Amino acid sequence: MSVKTPAVGLVLGTAIPPEGVCEAAAASERIGFDELWLIEDYFFTGAISAATAALGATERLPVGIGIVSAMVRHPAVLAMEIATVARMYPGRLRPGIGLGAPAWLDQMGLRPKAQLTALRDCLTAVRDLLAGEAVTRSAFFQFNGISLTYPPAAPTPLYMGVLARKGLMLSGEIADGTILSVLAGEAYVAWACQQIEVGHEAARRRDPHRVTALAIFSVDRRAEVAKEAVRSLLAFYLTIAGRSPLTDAYNISDELEHMIRQGAGHVEREMPARWLEDLVVAGDPEECAEKIRRLWRAGADSVVLLPTPVERALEVALFAGREVLSRLR
Repeated sequence: MSVKTPAVGLVLGTAIPPEGVCEAAAASERIGFDELWLIEDYFFTGAISAATAALGATERLPVGIGIVSAMVRHPAVLAMEIATVARMYPGRLRPGIGLGAPAWLDQMGLRPKAQLTALRDCLTAVRDLLAGEAVTRSAFFQFNGISLTYPPAAPTPLYMGVLARKGLMLSGEIADGTILSVLAGEAYVAWACQQIEVGHEAARRRDPHRVTALAIFSVDRRAEVAKEAVRSLLAFYLTIAGRSPLTDAYNISDELEHMIRQGAGHVEREMPARWLEDLVVAGDPEECAEKIRRLWRAGADSVVLLPTPVERALEVALFAGREVLSRLR
């Protein structure tokens, strides 16, 4: 199932405004990262337009979108957008589709009751449209003989951004790759790959399925400085996520829930040091390189780094290129 071509990528978070995307993308290519990913957090920077700009600012770098919500754009419109970018930059676009944060979907009144049905229908329709087929179905989304005038000349790999067991199995069944959320430690990556494999085998697929793991990242010659730099962001993600398959795999769900009940800021102040060892890629250069290797060994084909602190993202990425990527090559 796995591609087994280990890669290291960079993810641009929402702290970088739209006008900074091109500079950051060009710098990522110069530094030597294998791929670039763009997050679509609502309501910050649109990932499809940002990906188009990033592709235009680079020459060879694959650019992924991780993720756009299946609910925010009708699948026919999403397929049209993907096809347009894929034709402009053949072979370099890696679009990812998921549901997105429930709070944002609720703000727009778009949270589906049948989440897996919505994901399946969206990805299947997008794939068919990109293949030049006409789509007419109404299981979840409404179509009436829709087809694209300009489908891509070659297949575009579609990724799914999912978290729980059934979603991971669905991704293995119908997607070309899976995007694993930040906080994906070794235990979760290994468990997630097992669920993806179940879906992949059930569909009797023999093609590669690429697993991309996002990771909060901080590096400094002083390991303790690097780890402290990610404490706040790690606490934020843990608090927002709460109990989840990510925390279940790491066996901290009960402990985390207890901390969250203590009030704002408690997770950041009281989290055990081992969380800063296991749930992020942080430390001195050799330690960071080894943590990336461990995620590869757990099953990730690509480890995509979210540089922290976010206001110094390019500075951190440049240092990583010199001191971390060189150790992995």
